[in-house]
Amino acid sequence: MRVIEETKEVNRMNGPAHYFHVGFILISVANLIVILLMILVFILAVVLPFPSARNK
Repeated sequence: MRVIEETKEVNRMNGPAHYFHVGFILISVANLIVILLMILVFILAVVLPFPSARNK
């Protein structure tokens, strides 16, 4: 029974990716999420002050 469960998990990863298509842009949803998270982290790094800036 354990082998069947593991096979189902592997098959889930072997399926086709979902894509986001707008105009000439074609990107997988997983890559789009990673890019958006990287942009969010960059914006937070620019906007949030350094901890040492408050002490001065």
